[in-house]
Amino acid sequence: MRQVADDGGQNPVSPPSSTPVASTTSDFVNQSAKLSLKKPLSPGNPDSVAVEARFVTPEDAVVVTADGNRLPTVPLQEAYKLNALRDEANSEALGQRANHEGSEIELASLSGCNEARFATKFVFEPPLDENGEASQRLMGDTKRSMPPSHTHPLFPPLPLYGPPSLLRNLQCWTFRASSFFLSAGFLGVIVLGALSTSIPTVCNRIWLRLTFRNPDASRPFYEDEVRRSSMRKEQERLWKRRKSFSRGNDGQECPLGNDGFVPTEGGPDPIICDVGYYARRVGLDMEEFHVQTEDGFIIDLWHIYDPREYTKLGDAERSHRGPEPFTGASKKRPKDPAQKPKFPVLLMHGLLQSAGAYCVNDDDSLAFYLCKSGYDVWLGNNRCGFRPKHALLDYSDPRMWCWNIRQMGIFDLTALTSRVLHETGFEKIGLVAHSQGTTETFVALAKEQRPELGEKLTVFCALAPAAYAGPLIGKMYFKFMRVISPALFRMMFGIHAFIPIMMTMHSILDPRIYGWLGYKVFSFLFNWTDERWDRGLKNRMFQFAPVYVSAESMRWWLGRECFAKHKCILSTKDEWRSEDREDGEGETDGPLAHPHVSHFLPKSLGPSRKTTDQSRRKPKGSTAWYNEKAPPFALWVAGNDDLVNGERLLRRFNRGREPHVKVVHSKVIPQYEHLDVLWAMDAR
Repeated sequence: MRQVADDGGQNPVSPPSSTPVASTTSDFVNQSAKLSLKKPLSPGNPDSVAVEARFVTPEDAVVVTADGNRLPTVPLQEAYKLNALRDEANSEALGQRANHEGSEIELASLSGCNEARFATKFVFEPPLDENGEASQRLMGDTKRSMPPSHTHPLFPPLPLYGPPSLLRNLQCWTFRASSFFLSAGFLGVIVLGALSTSIPTVCNRIWLRLTFRNPDASRPFYEDEVRRSSMRKEQERLWKRRKSFSRGNDGQECPLGNDGFVPTEGGPDPIICDVGYYARRVGLDMEEFHVQTEDGFIIDLWHIYDPREYTKLGDAERSHRGPEPFTGASKKRPKDPAQKPKFPVLLMHGLLQSAGAYCVNDDDSLAFYLCKSGYDVWLGNNRCGFRPKHALLDYSDPRMWCWNIRQMGIFDLTALTSRVLHETGFEKIGLVAHSQGTTETFVALAKEQRPELGEKLTVFCALAPAAYAGPLIGKMYFKFMRVISPALFRMMFGIHAFIPIMMTMHSILDPRIYGWLGYKVFSFLFNWTDERWDRGLKNRMFQFAPVYVSAESMRWWLGRECFAKHKCILSTKDEWRSEDREDGEGETDGPLAHPHVSHFLPKSLGPSRKTTDQSRRKPKGSTAWYNEKAPPFALWVAGNDDLVNGERLLRRFNRGREPHVKVVHSKVIPQYEHLDVLWAMDAR
């Protein structure tokens, strides 16, 4: 250090030792190296370094790089350490500058030339805000003096994968190689099991045919199926006529719809994975938006619209707007400026599905039905989906796949809601979710997670709500995943995408074969049947599933630590068993009647009066998941659902354990299975 003059230069003094700054700077550089996109000191890579951990919630921190991009969630201890070291280094450096005004701090003498350049740029220069001024957040919310002493048992910390290195790359390729063979073998066993259980059904159908009986005559909607099949053939005939004679005898186009919506696609169904195509078959259309989450993932948002009323936006306007949610003015483009705006509704899909599940039943598809009923319909997809994308990471990076249901709720749902609000100009939207879509919503709205999201929703409609596990979780193949250790789970299913060979088969198999095989496998796994579906459309239904999901998310569902162990998304096994004891013996797994749904259930299924005193052992709402920010709930429970137990969730509301949740509608449909709420012919 250069000596600095004091008292007018009469008594030269030496500055304090620079060792503490050197030590802190070195520690910060090392910590940043663990969390950066690449090695911070690598040549030509100055903007990928980690400079801050930003806390979206008290227990969810994303890494901000020097160029403003985001990297996914890191363990809390690592995030706190990065911020604390940064703040300490800045405080010490700025303090030295104040004590030795006019001097130059020769950082090269502290920690080496490369580290000095890194520290100079990313430690001692405060980041600038949007006005170009030094950010005041530096010494404030980036510093966390003490991280939480424990994490929620249902959401244990995710593993930390640092930037690429020889050792990390070797680890990744080892897991990818082992999981390719082991998960393919596991999938093969499942496929063989599904095919073997189909043998009795095939034999029965053959016997009925040989005895001149119709094996489909006993189906609940057989006559309706025949009628719909005839209608589709007639529409194909009319479409061919329209293509041959583009105009009728009176000079007008020959419309195919009787509801005023004129299809712009038609003919034989080619069975393709394209929501826009199926929208155009019913006189609607679709535009695709790209949305960036706060941890850098680029996810797809599909907008279903009436082309007579709305003009599709350009590519630039539909691209992502950066990671910050709930910012910017609306860009809505109705054709008629005087047109009354339609209320926006966001639809979220289930596990291993995409939002295309809402679009496979022609006019009876929920997305198309809502659009034609006067709503502005938006279809949200979770991270990765059909096309895994991230602002910084690529497919092979394990950080691309280090997420579970918590991140899907806190980041994905928030980003999608924000974009719909931005595009429509409304202050609130309606949310409809199915299965896992309800799970991520239940998690996100919880008071420990991101309850402010509830203030953006007018109502949360849950179809087959997935909060408590059904009896299917005890099946042998699911129990196997619960028994094996986390290390063995990762060895078998990898640290990247979960059984990616399923998506490979999706791209190479004929859609009819893939649809048939997909139904057999998922029916075997989840005890679904197609009794209430339109079989003529079944191959469509499985063109939008499965999609890419992370092995970590499946480990959250099926591994030994989280949902499969506790059988609940927000309560541990001990907590909900204690609630069962308060409710009285004999009601552990039985259905219940909510005040709004009691007329849908037999009287014997209602709450027992003799348990009233027992339920008062704890103060009302002492174990509540939600606070006053929660939106109104509406629930449709499939009574014949083995995958999840929606009736237990209704009991939670009925017993007053959620005093801040207003249940505005709820209904148990006894004959429905898990997917019937979407695909049953009478679902609408």
